[in-house]
Amino acid sequence: MRGLETFSQLLATIDGQRVVRGTPLHIEDRPALAHRGISLDTARNYYPVSDLKRTLDAMSYNKMNVLHWHVVDAQSWPIESKTYPELQTNGAYSVDMRYSYKDVSDIIQYGRERGIRIIPEFDIPGHTFIVGQTFPKIMSCLDKQPGWDKYAAEPPSGQLNIAKPEASEFAIELVNEYSKLFTDDVFHLGGDEVNRNCWAEDPDVKEYISSHANATVETLLADFYTQVHNAVAKQEKIGMSWEETLFHSEYAPPKDTLIQTWIDEQSIPKTVAKGYRSIASPASSYYLDCGHGAWLSNFDGNSWCDPFKSWMHVYNFNPWANVTDPEQQKLIVGAEVALWSEQSDTVTLDKYLWPRAAAMAEVAWSSKTDSTGHVRTTQEVVQRLHDQRFRMVGRGIGAEPLQPLWCARNPGHCLLP
Repeated sequence: MRGLETFSQLLATIDGQRVVRGTPLHIEDRPALAHRGISLDTARNYYPVSDLKRTLDAMSYNKMNVLHWHVVDAQSWPIESKTYPELQTNGAYSVDMRYSYKDVSDIIQYGRERGIRIIPEFDIPGHTFIVGQTFPKIMSCLDKQPGWDKYAAEPPSGQLNIAKPEASEFAIELVNEYSKLFTDDVFHLGGDEVNRNCWAEDPDVKEYISSHANATVETLLADFYTQVHNAVAKQEKIGMSWEETLFHSEYAPPKDTLIQTWIDEQSIPKTVAKGYRSIASPASSYYLDCGHGAWLSNFDGNSWCDPFKSWMHVYNFNPWANVTDPEQQKLIVGAEVALWSEQSDTVTLDKYLWPRAAAMAEVAWSSKTDSTGHVRTTQEVVQRLHDQRFRMVGRGIGAEPLQPLWCARNPGHCLLP
């Protein structure tokens, strides 16, 4: 499949004829990273199924093979649940902004036909305000206003109440249901940005701690993680989580857990040094939503992850940097760019993703160095990305331009002296 994509990129039109240039050719090719993905948030703003399929098309053109579907978050629950149907009824933005079981199965099959896995993420126990629209009794710190920033990374606040058995039972049932709907071997449990103040001030949590010797918020959280990771294992799935589960809690995830590193670039060497596999998603290089300023309507300033990540900045990040041990290098198994959707929707999707995601895909497939050990530069890769951008546009992907067309037609003439 990837070979056929390579072959399609060798085709050119000359005098109305489709030809393969530079023949005869001998190509030996293989990916540097097994996991080459995009993480897409469909909860802050909704994307129709057609957008997801077009994204899968574009991913296949760039030899990417994982769509990490961050399907729910605090703001909405667009996906159907057979176990708890009220989640979608109360949590979707509208009846036109929903994903049915049929939609999900269709997307999974569409990806499979293009060699792309669909990994679902159901982020727990944080980022779950929307669950409280249906089950408020299993929640803590629901939509604290004003002063939401004391309880959450962004509004609305709300986390599963880890002192209540019903909250753990709810989370386990989610794992049981959606691990059957999503057929991939990996199930992402989130685990990022949990807020301790949310629980420390919760009356049920305080009562539990006062009545149980040695109990703390940290022991409760570790117990919650144990239960949901065990549920994933019981479904014969591999767990995946954001790095906070490993570094910011007392819980030790199973050694087969995939750790998605995002907080800083040093998280990658720290993860593999502990013997865990790393999926590199550093916000400093791979967060494609950054650079549009704050979205809080009374703050005219930068967002937390500004500035904008240009295609060159994306390309220049080296996932293997600062890892010199060959065995630890093998634990860097993947990379994902991420598009969080506070300021993105169907109108902006293509231009925010492409061709910047293609720059990451180039590194994930070909590595940062060639066969001689030479580190490739943006000057060397720009013409290939021009060609790929034109190719994607011709195939119906709204990829934004890298430079003026004059630069693409005059290679080497648009360089800083």
